[in-house]
Amino acid sequence: MDRRCFPNWEIIKQTIDFHDLTFVVEGKSNYYVNGVKHTVEAGDVVYIPVGSVREAHTFKENPAHSYAFNFKWLPNENTEPLPLQTVTKNVITNELVGYFKQFTHVWMSRQPGYLMQARALFMLILHRLLSNISRDSARADQRVNQVLVYVAEHYAEELDLAGMAEIVGLHPVYLGKLFKKNMGYSFKEHLNMIRINHGEMLLSTGGFSVTQVAERCGFRDISYFSNVFKSVKGYPPSTVFKCQSG
Repeated sequence: MDRRCFPNWEIIKQTIDFHDLTFVVEGKSNYYVNGVKHTVEAGDVVYIPVGSVREAHTFKENPAHSYAFNFKWLPNENTEPLPLQTVTKNVITNELVGYFKQFTHVWMSRQPGYLMQARALFMLILHRLLSNISRDSARADQRVNQVLVYVAEHYAEELDLAGMAEIVGLHPVYLGKLFKKNMGYSFKEHLNMIRINHGEMLLSTGGFSVTQVAERCGFRDISYFSNVFKSVKGYPPSTVFKCQSG
């Protein structure tokens, strides 16, 4: 939605049942997410996950212009958040603005097939946004990037922060803090996310049991695998397996 705010524009305080992804291209606003104030301006992206308490108002002397997407994410009422901070500073590119305008045109014209086209454009916007942020993170510290590459290639092996620290030549405590500063979550959370995403992909093929998938993704305890899977995805691995086997 192309949102051009008037001076008294505001969002009334409420708990949202959707995800809010807002790209600010002009002006300035204050957002309050779960009681925390965030001041945003041109170039910033605001992300508010489902279930959050949200309110906002713009600056009267400098009303905001933004492109806002309110959406439900993933099937089965999954509430998994996107890997974004509440506010990401200075990440909007001219390419993204072009996609916003295309999306607005498609959504407003409502020609046959517009829903499919709109979804495709929105996924492209997400892809470009996350790619831009990932490149910025990689430039921020190459040692963290080295860890990310290693985990992607060796996720099924025994991995821990101490081993990663030895590979990149840092103290484990320092690497843990550096990793979280760059990524916004811990090394363990990242490792589990990579393993579970691969696990879900294997289960979706229908060729492996839950036990086999757990072992192939680096989990030696199927109960622990199931618990981690549900905490990451919001539903148990048996749900994916049953869908495929049924």
